[in-house]
Amino acid sequence: MAFERGPYLTVATFCEQVIEDKSGVLSLIRIVDRMNITAQGPAAPDEMPPATLNWLLVLTMKSGEARGSCPIKIEPELPSGIRLPPLTVSAHFEGGNRGQNIVTRLNMKLEMPGIYWFRIYVEEQFLTQIPVEVIYSKILTPQPPAP
Repeated sequence: MAFERGPYLTVATFCEQVIEDKSGVLSLIRIVDRMNITAQGPAAPDEMPPATLNWLLVLTMKSGEARGSCPIKIEPELPSGIRLPPLTVSAHFEGGNRGQNIVTRLNMKLEMPGIYWFRIYVEEQFLTQIPVEVIYSKILTPQPPAP
């Protein structure tokens, strides 16, 4: 598939909910790109406790001259620079201004604060990347006095 003339990316984002109507039109609810994780108490840990990224990744594409099925690869990269195994979904392009919506739930364990990058490839060609920033805050509260 030649990429000079499609497919074209029109949306690449994370959100908490997607509503799709009968005609295939999407409504994205709570578009997000930052996750705040807080630990509170007298013994709040210095290191971020594990958390789960459970958002929806939404990719919307227009075919252009692209036709046929092809793999869409989503490759996460940790703040440390380590790349995780990619998630691959299939897209079917019909040509012209026909679109393809890809909505997939990420259920990813987060173990460190920082910026997580998600690189998007059509077949093996890099298309774009989108970030998720994870911020860890600890709130130390005084230990209650002993009775």
